[in-house]
Amino acid sequence: MAEVTAALGLGPEQVERVLKAASLAPSVHNTQPWLFRVRPDRIELHPDTSRRLEATDPEDRELRLSCGAALYNMRLALQDFGVRPLVTMLPGQDAPGALAVVRKGGTIKPDGENSALLDAVPHRRTNRHPFHEAHVDPRQRHSLVRAAELERSWLHVVTTPDSRAQLKRFVQRAHQIQLDDGRVQAELAAFTGHRPDAVDGVPPASAGLRPEPQDEWTFRDFHGPERHPGKDYESDPLVVVLCSFYDGPLGELQAGQALQRVLLTATTHGLSASFLSQPVEVRMVREELRRSLGGMLVPQTVLRIGFSTPVPATPRRQVAELLMDSKDRAGC
Repeated sequence: MAEVTAALGLGPEQVERVLKAASLAPSVHNTQPWLFRVRPDRIELHPDTSRRLEATDPEDRELRLSCGAALYNMRLALQDFGVRPLVTMLPGQDAPGALAVVRKGGTIKPDGENSALLDAVPHRRTNRHPFHEAHVDPRQRHSLVRAAELERSWLHVVTTPDSRAQLKRFVQRAHQIQLDDGRVQAELAAFTGHRPDAVDGVPPASAGLRPEPQDEWTFRDFHGPERHPGKDYESDPLVVVLCSFYDGPLGELQAGQALQRVLLTATTHGLSASFLSQPVEVRMVREELRRSLGGMLVPQTVLRIGFSTPVPATPRRQVAELLMDSKDRAGC
């Protein structure tokens, strides 16, 4: 198994901490679809194509979104060590197969906001449990919108009754299409439920409650516990659509970084978040959602945000498992 080596002026232990932070990013079903190649002058981020969800994410959109989130964590961790990250996305022949290459662009003094976001990395969770009936205040909403803007993306807050009802229909329709697709359901089953010693996937403790017809929003069944009588999901969460300004792999990587900044910002405010990804995963519903937003913005994911009780961390692969050895294990 490969060992972490020095890079960007950092020693092996520091590089390992950087990659550990990157590995704590969110991903669909917690598949963790990223690999890293460490060289003295660079750290390359590659997709782990062995972890593709061919039915759920046939275009690898969410794979790249997840890798973008890992890239943002890497940037935060490098800045904490005083390294100004110089990022080249989709580097082509400079690093075949890589989604991004990070080099040292000089030194930087960490600021308070970046340090707070980095501190939030190990505490961020995808919280699929019911939220409290407490509203996210305007100041917190503004902070989340700003987080997306700082990463050159847009966070559309769904506010009007008509737009909420329309988005609910999009989620419901996409969810039903996926329920009727045996391959999508097989991928969900492969990463959920009791899986002893698993280093990925969504264990029952992180799965949330089993969906029921009275739920205001349509949730995936991650095979969590049955709910107790009277224990339902909240009626009015904050729901937002994270969007990029352009389509394609570059937009997805950019939106992934914005996604992680939004999620970490939410964590610093004591907020919880989970995904309503179905309408983005089904192409025809995604296009309808895009038209509903005016046609210019590209919806990348849908988030439900609110206040909830803490949930345990999901399992993670060790950094040593994420290192690319001399044989290429990744590709486009």
